[in-house]
Amino acid sequence: MAEAWLDAVARELGIENEADPQPLLDTARVVAHRVERKVTPLTTFLMGIALGRQSEADVRDICARVSALADSWDGAADADGRTS
Repeated sequence: MAEAWLDAVARELGIENEADPQPLLDTARVVAHRVERKVTPLTTFLMGIALGRQSEADVRDICARVSALADSWDGAADADGRTS
């Protein structure tokens, strides 16, 4: 069902559904548990923008970078990554 849904969304948006969903789902899980659940969709959206802007970007690299950030997140950092 998930694959059919993603294929339908891709068709609707006029894009190819070539992404391996597992790294994205794994990253979303880390963000939801280590940062905050409600920012998970926005995080994956930002990852999509990054992939779209970097033609040679690798989805696994972006997922690894975001997962590492989420794993180290203590909630005290501001938008620039500085701690108070």
